[in-house]
Amino acid sequence: MQEKITLRLLPEEAANDHAIKKLIATVCNQQEANITGFHLLKKSIDARASTIWVNLTVNAFINEPFLKRVIPPTTFKDVSKAEKKVIIIGAGPAGLFAAFQLIEAGIQPIILERGKDVRSRRRDLAALNKEGIINPESNYCFGEGGAGTYSDGKLYTRSNKRGDIDRILNRFVHFGAAENILSDAHPHIGTNKLPDIITAMRTCILDCGGQVHFEQKVTDFVIHNESIKAVKTATGNNFEATAFILATGHSARDIFELLQEKNILIESKAFALGVRIEHPQELINQCQYRKNAKSKWLPPAAYSLVQQVQGRGVFSFCMCPGGIIAPASTAPGELVVNGWSPSKRNNPFANSGMVVQVEQKDAAAFAKTLKNKTGIDNHPLALMAFQKKTEQDCFIAGGSNLKAPAQRMVDFSEHVFSSNLPDCSYLPGLESSSLKEILPNFIYQTLAKGFIEFGKKMPGYFTNEAVVVATESRTSSPVRIPRDNQNLNHPQIKNLYPCGEGAGYAGGIVSAAMDGERVAKQIEIARI
Repeated sequence: MQEKITLRLLPEEAANDHAIKKLIATVCNQQEANITGFHLLKKSIDARASTIWVNLTVNAFINEPFLKRVIPPTTFKDVSKAEKKVIIIGAGPAGLFAAFQLIEAGIQPIILERGKDVRSRRRDLAALNKEGIINPESNYCFGEGGAGTYSDGKLYTRSNKRGDIDRILNRFVHFGAAENILSDAHPHIGTNKLPDIITAMRTCILDCGGQVHFEQKVTDFVIHNESIKAVKTATGNNFEATAFILATGHSARDIFELLQEKNILIESKAFALGVRIEHPQELINQCQYRKNAKSKWLPPAAYSLVQQVQGRGVFSFCMCPGGIIAPASTAPGELVVNGWSPSKRNNPFANSGMVVQVEQKDAAAFAKTLKNKTGIDNHPLALMAFQKKTEQDCFIAGGSNLKAPAQRMVDFSEHVFSSNLPDCSYLPGLESSSLKEILPNFIYQTLAKGFIEFGKKMPGYFTNEAVVVATESRTSSPVRIPRDNQNLNHPQIKNLYPCGEGAGYAGGIVSAAMDGERVAKQIEIARI
């Protein structure tokens, strides 16, 4: 028989299959020899008390032959001669998983990606990190696989009502991800492994008769009778289809501007903005694991922090144990930072976004100061303008070559200029700055007080060994592209399907992938 059971073990026991089998036998009142094997279903670490425990959920095989885990197979159709074609704008997780769903339905996907393939994209990232040279079409946000390809591959999501999370994870395993993403409480692929997985996905789409076109930035929509007939790209090409999935990601500002220019309805959307904080990983291990900080059985420690400060939330975002801070700017004259980790999470630093919610009222006040110059007062792009202005201010403060303005953590909260800065993983380098003079005041004040409170919750966290780097501003899209709740198409443009993070309907790789599948299924149902 097979039995699903929950176990609680010490870290060194959880790393030993024999110890796990022994505990399974005890829990099930069986001889150890009767336990032929187990599948690990879920794994999480409980470090709240002095003794650290690892919680496992397993499917145990008792008195029957053990069978290895089998990834559910998918039969993809040949769609090379399919009559129905759908254009997908953007090759991020929403676009890629929409493509697979269309192929399963016998529909040919045609993916248009403004950036380059993962291999070519890598050269542009090297120039970005080493020389501060920004390619507006090929960077950490734009290119094959989207923002997730070179920014970590975190697969944790709370969006379990939006789709089948296990289906998404199994598909990643099918294309080369490690099976531990199926069981880890906070699954993570790693920036070093994602490019090969994304390449395998593209190969599959092409083998099935789908199309993938790189360096095809969409610059216009050809609209007739409230439907898109074709899209135009910067290369002068026209692409026609019966339906169009817009999956461009949260940084495609030109698409938001194009929609606004063509009077296609868009809305401003609250987002979060702040900084990236980097500590030595050993310090975070000490904070979280205490006497077990040097245990070889425990992974590099992570954390999740949230605090209300005078009615406004400040919270950690995209925490990267053993990670690196990277320049995520998409245009000259702007400074954006993000974080990522390799699969082993074995770098000496831990970083996390630390951000504050920005509401429409914040941008409205900001917009009034720009009204005479830009005319964005009460404008759906007001929050985007707020985001962009903060990035520009940080760029100016950094000085040159994407140097980032930075300050030691305690100095930041106490408004003290840091005469020197600790070592940091951010390759373009840091410029010691007074961030109070650079960040919007409500952002600075909320962060400054929030850091002090985080130090009370997590003793050792509030320290000048940590460095605050500005600015973390691409947490989500500052624009929502509305769609019908049932049919998922745009309320004005019948065959336009806004999708994923850029449209305001997802927040991460898995939720974006699920939204891509959901939209593709609806196109199949609609029979456009």
